[in-house]
Amino acid sequence: MKNIILIAAPGAGKGTLAKSLKEKYGYVHISTGDLLRDAVNKGDELGLKVKDILAQGLLVEDEIVYQILKNRLQEADCQNGIILDGFPRNVNQAVKYEEILSDINIDLGVAILLDIDEKLLIQRITGRRICSKCGEIYNIYNPTITPKVENVCDKCGSALYQRSDDNEEALKSRYATYVEKTQPLIDYYQKKNNLYVVDSSKDADYTLEQVEKILRDLGDQVD
Repeated sequence: MKNIILIAAPGAGKGTLAKSLKEKYGYVHISTGDLLRDAVNKGDELGLKVKDILAQGLLVEDEIVYQILKNRLQEADCQNGIILDGFPRNVNQAVKYEEILSDINIDLGVAILLDIDEKLLIQRITGRRICSKCGEIYNIYNPTITPKVENVCDKCGSALYQRSDDNEEALKSRYATYVEKTQPLIDYYQKKNNLYVVDSSKDADYTLEQVEKILRDLGDQVD
């Protein structure tokens, strides 16, 4: 399977896509946040260092993230294909990531950009509701995923909540930061001819179908 770097604005459907690819094809979904939490839970020397940094409210240095990522990529399950979520965030990290891959003989794969209009993002984010128990996600503006009973989860009957930062003002700020930070990364992968753009303005199934077509065209067996 081709390794995938997912690039997407907040609310573009990155998490849903990664979950679908993981369930259908066995991809390993890797986010730096999860990596750091796993490192802390392991309690080894590196994990204890991360725990101390986080306890102080500081950002974990890139070099530590690189080491944790390299360790994770060498685990057996990653041979089936990985989805990188939230990393790299800039060109310097992208270059370092390729150095790591070269060291452990893993192919870079493809970068997939989920393209979506800012106005639609605002609707997706401000309408999002999350189950407080099972984590199921709904949207009050999307009839296909609106809860049957207002603020109640269809699956487990628990209360739904709205994240404090799921508002228009916060999203516009996050989106502006995303554009500023991500555009150089998009340009970088375009120049390497391994960036693929997917329309994520429709439903999750449509987004998945586009990604599956890209992978098939590149020789992956994703039927």
